[in-house]
Amino acid sequence: MPKKVKWLEEPIPENYPKAGDYLRLLVNEHAVEATTLALEAAPITFHKAKDILRAAGLQLLTAENPHVARYLKLIREGGRLAPILLVRGNLPSAVPLHIADGYHRVCATYLTNENTDIPVQLADLTL
Repeated sequence: MPKKVKWLEEPIPENYPKAGDYLRLLVNEHAVEATTLALEAAPITFHKAKDILRAAGLQLLTAENPHVARYLKLIREGGRLAPILLVRGNLPSAVPLHIADGYHRVCATYLTNENTDIPVQLADLTL
């Protein structure tokens, strides 16, 4: 398996509505719309796979997970993954980072190399 994950330069447009679907489980529609717009406007920054999982408080999914397996195959074949959409947590309030879109891509990347820099768009939750 290659040690370098390749990335698209921009998120895929349909990933923003997917992020909105996730956020609708957590906040009201106004907050979903405002936060999704903030994600779309956010610059691409880079964060390590291991740091994203740790900040989100999520467990690493294994290669046996069908979605992770699909991304691992794409990585092996030299395909490019879409950047991840993140909503910033709040450490003093014990609110974790939220992976609004891309949890399976983060896990596949971690399994390839936990120190991989992942391109993300990071926005604050807008209530």
